[in-house]
Amino acid sequence: MASTSFSHPALAPGRVAVITGGASGLGFAAAQRFAGLGMKVCIADLPGERLDKAKAALGGAAMAAGVDVSRREELERLEGEVRAAYGAVDVLMNNAGIHGTSMFSDPEAWRRVIEVNLWGIINGSQVFGPHMIAQSTPGLIINTGSKQGITTPPGDPAYNVSKAGVKVFTEALQHELRNTEGCKVSAHLFIPGFVFTGLTARGRTEKPEGAWTPEQTVDFMLKSVDAGDFYILCPDNDVTRQMDERRILWAAGDIAENRPPLSRWHKDYGEAFAAFLKG
Repeated sequence: MASTSFSHPALAPGRVAVITGGASGLGFAAAQRFAGLGMKVCIADLPGERLDKAKAALGGAAMAAGVDVSRREELERLEGEVRAAYGAVDVLMNNAGIHGTSMFSDPEAWRRVIEVNLWGIINGSQVFGPHMIAQSTPGLIINTGSKQGITTPPGDPAYNVSKAGVKVFTEALQHELRNTEGCKVSAHLFIPGFVFTGLTARGRTEKPEGAWTPEQTVDFMLKSVDAGDFYILCPDNDVTRQMDERRILWAAGDIAENRPPLSRWHKDYGEAFAAFLKG
């Protein structure tokens, strides 16, 4: 990054960051950035070799915890361990997520997607949030959503449903925090663009030209959080901010203009959407 310091007091040396899904991809990139700021870092992910390697790469000062975010009791244990080790939590990044599944697939696959992608964020926010508020110090809760939870493209319904829930939950969380007397914690919805990670690689070994790296995306996230943005809408090498805005407005227009759902992908609306996108 061009700058290694931020005005937000939670992003400062000695502060404590907890990142779920922290063993790879965006979570690991965030852990590296937080550590680079001189922060104390705990990465939480499913136990195993990947988590062990991530901890080793971060160095001995970082904590690593084997956690299934869908299980509230495991996050309660994590919160206690971090607080015992570091005394406080200043930044919580609820980032753990898994692939979606098709419309009529095994209901257990659907349940697992919702439990990790949505309930993992609800669990993390509810377990860590009250203690962060009680500290009476500035704090951040950053929840990883997705553009798929806003424009809901066809083909990945379970993932879309989970991430739409993350959007709604995080909006409600920030409303609750800003109306809680004495609260110095804010929530933020992290909306990555096309990022080349293990979750998106789908067998590819080289980054596509259109994708950002996890490091680029986390840099954008940190600058946006420091600026006070709630919606951290990330571009990439193919999609600009303007394109995202037009796509989001079109999706909302399906309701306002009584169009068929997902009209962006409807054969009768292709030309109209193309014209709108250029608008």
